[in-house]
Amino acid sequence: QVQLVESGGGLVQAGGSLRLSCAASGTIYGINAMGWYRQVPGKQRELVATLTTGGSTNYGDSVKGRFTISRDNAKNTVYLQMNSLKPEDTAVYCCYAALRIPGAPYEYNYWGQGTQVTISS
Repeated sequence: QVQLVESGGGLVQAGGSLRLSCAASGTIYGINAMGWYRQVPGKQRELVATLTTGGSTNYGDSVKGRFTISRDNAKNTVYLQMNSLKPEDTAVYCCYAALRIPGAPYEYNYWGQGTQVTISS
């Protein structure tokens, strides 16, 4: 069974920084992409950043230039360095991994439980 576990959320003042981590565990055949989305109650889930195994990145417009995504492929772990945080970055940040498990014909998206990030003004 695949699990994604996030860590690193918390409360920080505007202008501060946080680093989120997400580790995938279980019987995994291969991971294509890992990344982060965020969710605010009453709003649509928003792309934060994604990173493929090949190194291609994609950032949401609202975080470009402030957030950086990185991966440790050997550890099946993705990181999100968040700098210059703003109150509007407050959300639950959810990690995902597009991966294949042994015997599966396709890759599927697996999701973590989410970690709360709160930015005070």
